Amino acid sequence: MVPDPQRPGAWLVRIGGADQSWVDPAHPTLLEFDYMERIADHLDLHRPAGERMRVVHIGGAGMNLARYVSATRPTSPQIVLEPDAGLTEEVRRKAPLPPRSGIKVRPLDGRAGIAAMREDFADVVILDAFAGARVPGELVTAECFADISRVLVPDGILVANVADSAPMTWTRGAVAGLREVFGQVVLEAESATLKGRRYGNVILAASHAPLPFDEVTRRCAGAPFPFRVVHGPALERMAGGATPFTDEAPEPSPGPPGGASYFA
Repeated sequence: MVPDPQRPGAWLVRIGGADQSWVDPAHPTLLEFDYMERIADHLDLHRPAGERMRVVHIGGAGMNLARYVSATRPTSPQIVLEPDAGLTEEVRRKAPLPPRSGIKVRPLDGRAGIAAMREDFADVVILDAFAGARVPGELVTAECFADISRVLVPDGILVANVADSAPMTWTRGAVAGLREVFGQVVLEAESATLKGRRYGNVILAASHAPLPFDEVTRRCAGAPFPFRVVHGPALERMAGGATPFTDEAPEPSPGPPGGASYFA
């Protein structure tokens, strides 16, 4: 954990040269990274404001989104699956979780943690896990998505943060896997990322219930750094015959060009 030189009291979680999380314990609703704001859109829209939700986080890092849920929806039970126990201990020491936060951290990887959960356990599953600067391949297989679907309540949502660049071949495989399991899928990314001008974050959300496409689009368009929203026939065309990843042939996401660190 590295102090943020521009904001006293805030921290960056830096792993292998890549900044993977940002947190200000005194201001848990402040989300520094654009992709976190886009995930928060789905959290805010999924249930009425302030209503408790059971949330599972695959990947913990600084636990900024878990803190956000705790602040905006008090008493919400949350489970964070973070296999790096050393990182969790450092986060707890430097940026302690608030008392009675409802956040429980389990030292398990995403697949093992999800497999141990009962059916209809979670309202939301957030997938935001990187090994260095790459999303582990085993977390975006069709089998993994099916197990997440099992854990979600009937109208629950999966929201994933991944990273890619044009021609988005890897993302298309992840979308194909989501579309094989879920009835509704949406993709969000900055235009520069979709057009191939830069490597960047891509948000994927999926559910068996209708997703609030219009409101998500409005929020994405009004953001300081606008994201484009792709769903329905446009997303089907984008996926364009891509094949889902499987446990027999998982594939991690591409890293930043040239192996450079990536500030999300």
